[in-house]
Amino acid sequence: MLISLIIPAPDDLPGIFSALRGALHHGFNPDAVRWDDGRVRQSSWIDDPLQGSHGGTPCEFETHGRSPAEASRAPHTDPAAPPVRLPRAFIELLRSALLHDSPERFHAAHTLAAAILGDRRAWNDTLRDDRLRLERMAREVRREIHKMHAFVRFRPLLDEAGECHVAWFEPAHHVVRAAAPFFVDRFASMRWAILTPRGSVHWDRHALRFGPPATREDAPGPDEGEGLWLAYYRSVFNPARLKPAMMRREMPVRFWRNLPEASQITSLMQQADQRAHGMETRVSPARERRAGRTVPLPGEGCHEGVHPSCGGTQAGQVAEPPPASPSQRLASLAHQASCCEECDFAADATQTVWGEGRAGATLMLVGEQPGDQEDLAGRPFVGPAGQLLHRAIGALQWPQEELYFTNAIKHFKYEWRGKRRIHKTAAQREASACAHWLEAEIATVRPRALVALGRTALASLLQEAVSIEAHAGRWLTRTSDGLPVYVMPHPAAVLRAGRDSLPRREAEWTALLAGAGDALRALRAGPTGTSDQIASSSRHQ
Repeated sequence: MLISLIIPAPDDLPGIFSALRGALHHGFNPDAVRWDDGRVRQSSWIDDPLQGSHGGTPCEFETHGRSPAEASRAPHTDPAAPPVRLPRAFIELLRSALLHDSPERFHAAHTLAAAILGDRRAWNDTLRDDRLRLERMAREVRREIHKMHAFVRFRPLLDEAGECHVAWFEPAHHVVRAAAPFFVDRFASMRWAILTPRGSVHWDRHALRFGPPATREDAPGPDEGEGLWLAYYRSVFNPARLKPAMMRREMPVRFWRNLPEASQITSLMQQADQRAHGMETRVSPARERRAGRTVPLPGEGCHEGVHPSCGGTQAGQVAEPPPASPSQRLASLAHQASCCEECDFAADATQTVWGEGRAGATLMLVGEQPGDQEDLAGRPFVGPAGQLLHRAIGALQWPQEELYFTNAIKHFKYEWRGKRRIHKTAAQREASACAHWLEAEIATVRPRALVALGRTALASLLQEAVSIEAHAGRWLTRTSDGLPVYVMPHPAAVLRAGRDSLPRREAEWTALLAGAGDALRALRAGPTGTSDQIASSSRHQ
């Protein structure tokens, strides 16, 4: 006797579970059951959504080899029958495996379920063939859901209700219903539809509607914005990191014909070797320094267009002479630094934040790196910490024309937290990538003394790790040029204090900064010997 179990749709999990419960309740032999996952009828996927198919339509039984009287008494799931109890992990496995396209999924699920009901220890046998088949199917289904999330490409389409974004996708398994909630979460505010040969889904900003299969001709063609996306894709392609085997594993070729960017892959792969060679021949100054070769600092022996960071000169061209005055050279350095990409986070910053002040300033105040407001304004010390610094300078009555403000790192490193950009501390190698700009700035401004605001600034100036806590308010000496360095905590550390203690902490910080005031007045009054005296006194503190 052969029994047919008919379910409404291949992805109707409630209907499949209903049929499986009925078969287990009546003790059907899995080898005597034929499963029929009938296809939905063709119709307009918008006018005839299959909303009822997900509600667990009772299965239908057909019998073969039985008399008409027996066939008329073909059993259905009895609502009053005791529930069929199976391990929760097994049910979760079936939720993925039963969406597989293989017709073997029903027989494997029925066989394993019957074995578990006969002996609960059957579920603990991890080497059973039917369990292994179901686990393999579940992995493939989950992978297909992930690929649908990654490779769906929407295109705009105008209808009577306005703009609707429509995508065409060809899944290998029945994953449309399982994958749809992801798109609701991601694109909740827009109308969209995904058409596939295995069913369709439509979101109208309020509810999901599922419909019958579609054809590729039902989906819209390329739009005007696609050219911009392809240009972006070509620009971010890195030939030096091309791994064709891994690319084909993560982006199988069967998806390519529905991905706009896939049309560029072949040509980009063909040009990869040539482009990678070109990248290797354009050696950056940072790479030369890491290799131990002597490379002039920006602005030393070169001018705009001469230094490799600004593109270099073409063969046969004669470079213009370097700027004559320190102010011109400082402006040239700022221009060169505006195109610097030597640290990993330069591309994410809005702009390079160069120093501010005049060449020949007596005191250079060096911070750690720009913050959010500095990154947007393009100026150092304009955020909350910078405002605290300027209040302290005003209270100490330091002349602004004798001060130069800059940072050891010229770009803003951050991470997103909601809609806010939160400062992240730069790593030592990232600070080292920016060190040559700071040294060129010091060599051009030629200050008489330096104030290090924070740990990163102090390490960049001294080229070694020094404790802020142990040396705050003291003078140290740079071994490279003998310039005295006054050690200060960064003003941002004051802002991290509680609101109640903020005035007291700010007053203490200002008093600590005043220790550099005497040196500033002495340096302005005495043109010779004062720096040496400060450096000498620092060794005795």
